[in-house]
Amino acid sequence: MTRVDLVSIPAGTWTLGVPEPGPTELPLRRVELPAFRAARAPVTNAEHALFLEATGHEPPPFLDDPALAAPEQPVVGVSWHDATRYLAWLSAETGEPLRLPTCDEREVAARAGRERCRWPWGDEPPESRPELAAIAALDRPHAPAEACANAWGLSCLIDNVHEWCADEAEGRPGRPARRLSCGGSWRHRVRFTSPAARSSLPADRRYADYGFRLFAQG
Repeated sequence: MTRVDLVSIPAGTWTLGVPEPGPTELPLRRVELPAFRAARAPVTNAEHALFLEATGHEPPPFLDDPALAAPEQPVVGVSWHDATRYLAWLSAETGEPLRLPTCDEREVAARAGRERCRWPWGDEPPESRPELAAIAALDRPHAPAEACANAWGLSCLIDNVHEWCADEAEGRPGRPARRLSCGGSWRHRVRFTSPAARSSLPADRRYADYGFRLFAQG
């Protein structure tokens, strides 16, 4: 049976948010969460290709772009619905009840135990960290690397691609359902995004900076 590499995160009460939130960030609050597990990196093109081959599911629209199609890069161009179908398929293949994270779970994973600060390492901006300079200069998604891993060994949680979350965003009647997402983006002028930040998108959209990551219960 296929195994999925997941990092265990214990149950606990966590302080999430930041003291002085920006427009997309949430303020400080206490959140109690049960134990959960998080994948070390986003789902890659190589991993997603197995799903496409097995199911005949419609491929992402950017696989013909060499800048986005390397096997070790995060898969992009997947809608929220595409991500949940992959998770259902892989859950059946592995026997693991895999799912998308809540935004709170993902923030806990990104912070790696650090609280009341804007970044996983403290309040110093990413631009002040030399090991992140190469990532900031890229014009495409990058393969997960040690430079973007946090203290728990989880990569790309504040950079690379936005990642779909399970949470439904508040919407207006008659509008398409929107889902929340977290994380940075290789397409943005500012490549790094605080763990406390949230964004949302209609669940059927497929963008070149949207991917996803595997989570599971405790």
